[in-house]
Amino acid sequence: MAISIKDIARIAGVSHSTVSRALRDSPLISPETARRIQTIAHELGYRPSAAARSLVTRRTEAIGVVVTSIADPFNGEVVAGIEEVANQNGYSVILATSQADPQREMAVVRSFQERRVDGIVVASSRVGALYLPTLAEMQIPIVLLNNQHPSEFVHSVSIDNLDGARQAVRHLIGLGHTAIAYIGDESGLESDAERLKGFEQAMSEARLDIQPEFVRRGDGKPDAAAREALLILALENRPTAIFCYNDMSALGALNAAAELNIPVPEELSIVGFDDLFFAALMRPALTTVHQPKKELGRRATQLLVELLNGGTSERMQIVKGELAVRNSTAKPPTTSRSDPGRTHLPDPRNTA
Repeated sequence: MAISIKDIARIAGVSHSTVSRALRDSPLISPETARRIQTIAHELGYRPSAAARSLVTRRTEAIGVVVTSIADPFNGEVVAGIEEVANQNGYSVILATSQADPQREMAVVRSFQERRVDGIVVASSRVGALYLPTLAEMQIPIVLLNNQHPSEFVHSVSIDNLDGARQAVRHLIGLGHTAIAYIGDESGLESDAERLKGFEQAMSEARLDIQPEFVRRGDGKPDAAAREALLILALENRPTAIFCYNDMSALGALNAAAELNIPVPEELSIVGFDDLFFAALMRPALTTVHQPKKELGRRATQLLVELLNGGTSERMQIVKGELAVRNSTAKPPTTSRSDPGRTHLPDPRNTA
């Protein structure tokens, strides 16, 4: 049978309010009385009721987390970082999925509000700044992690997609590639737009043209990326390198190359983005832009905790990625596809 404050008060011979204050170390109770009551509570195995405490403090000590899908390996590491900081600060985590549907995302956030969570982290939000008009009404702090809505948000943590894409393409250019393709995501994601822009900037810096037929979009998953890669690789003047929106797309591109018996990296270099757990295990191991996924989760939750503790400043944190060079990239097979008269940027990893 659960022990209540009423039981402790009866044994200690004091009022319920005295027990409650003693268990909270209130200065209104003498140290001697507080110690006696706390000893009785400990001996009886008393555990405070979270529900009762929330009625008094108006806080549930719970954080709601919205991710697109629990099947996405990216989200697993992000949630690990969220849980780490949440637990360190005494919060439990309630997880829900949006299935990348804006209406479902907003519905989940509303359900969290009804469950009276203290704050919410939304990963890969499709709603973004549309939360702003409802924040005053909801009165719950929300932090977006890698916001995918093409807009800014008052509290957010994001990977630097532009810089990461530039790193990837500069690496390929530094190896001597001039005919480089991009396989993106057709869903209209902000991350896709930023990565394509980084691709374009790196090509422009090196004074390299982008062939329109070299830019195609899948859906961020292997099968669609494989279909787009097959179309690119069937071109008469096919590229010698492909930069992919994410590692799942890169996996599809690798499958397409295998289907056409095009060896990687001997005849085709492939670069991904995310550095999912399988990237280093693939054959060849995938060169990709490493996202510090757990760190992103930590930072988003730390920002949320600061807001819950009274912080009010508008904060948008941008986290840099780092290129992980592995075995899926190499120099182009011949000079026939490359123009020796072009000016190429050196690989930034090889500069002093």
